[in-house]
Amino acid sequence: MSDLDLAEELRAAIGDFVRRARVHDEMPPGQTAVLGHLARSGPLSIADLARLEQVKHQSMARTVGLLADQALVTLGRHDADRRQVMLTLTTSGGDALASARRARAAGIAHAIHENLDDAEREIIRRIPEVLRKLRP
Repeated sequence: MSDLDLAEELRAAIGDFVRRARVHDEMPPGQTAVLGHLARSGPLSIADLARLEQVKHQSMARTVGLLADQALVTLGRHDADRRQVMLTLTTSGGDALASARRARAAGIAHAIHENLDDAEREIIRRIPEVLRKLRP
């Protein structure tokens, strides 16, 4: 199998895995992604989030509105450019993100326990480290 064929197999398998893991999601992926960015980076503008998620500003503004309506983020103004809306993760937003991550991890842990033997579990233990080495 060539490196290109291996890469395609890996891409397809990861895509399938992510889709199956999303069954356990408690909120839409776009909202979870925004909360994740805010948790990792701190306050960000709508424009920054749109760039990170590779969506239009208008789409991100809708997502932000939904998060604000749920009190998962607060909206404020940028210190230097008052025209920019800045988002900050609230305590409730951090809790919602942690809950969503736990639910997904619990689903994956259940699948590992139910579907894999000891040798396969040992392979799975190494996958995160190996994937972190890949920088496409």
